[in-house]
Amino acid sequence: QVQLVESGGGLVQPGGSLMLSCAASGSIHTINAMGWYRQVPGKQRELVAGITSVGSTNYSDSVKGRFTVSRDHAKNTVHLQMPSLPPEDTAVYYCPADIKTQRATRPRRFWGQGTQVTVSS
Repeated sequence: QVQLVESGGGLVQPGGSLMLSCAASGSIHTINAMGWYRQVPGKQRELVAGITSVGSTNYSDSVKGRFTVSRDHAKNTVHLQMPSLPPEDTAVYYCPADIKTQRATRPRRFWGQGTQVTVSS
C-alpha cells in the first residue's frame, strides 16, 4: 500500500553531522504533513520536526536552531539535516507522514521502520 523508508542514520562522532532522508512510495494520492520523531529506550517517542505540504515547519525546543527539516515534493521525500551533533541526540529516528492513498477517503498516518543515530566517540 504505502511504504516509508528512512536512510542516512549511523554512527558519528560528537560534533559530526548527518542527514536523514525518508522516501514515501506506493499508492499515494496526497501527502500532507511529514516529519521526524525520535525515541530512546525507556522513553516515549517525541517530535523532532515537522513540515506541512506548504512548507510550514515546527521543531521541538531541543533541536530548534540546530536541525533543519525540508521536503522534496517531486520525490515524496523529507530530509532532516543534523549538524554539530552532541551525544544527547542519540536515538532511533522515525519518519511519519500523513498520506491519503488512492482508495482512501481521508488521510492517515504512516510510519517508517526507524533508523538508528548514534553520536559517540
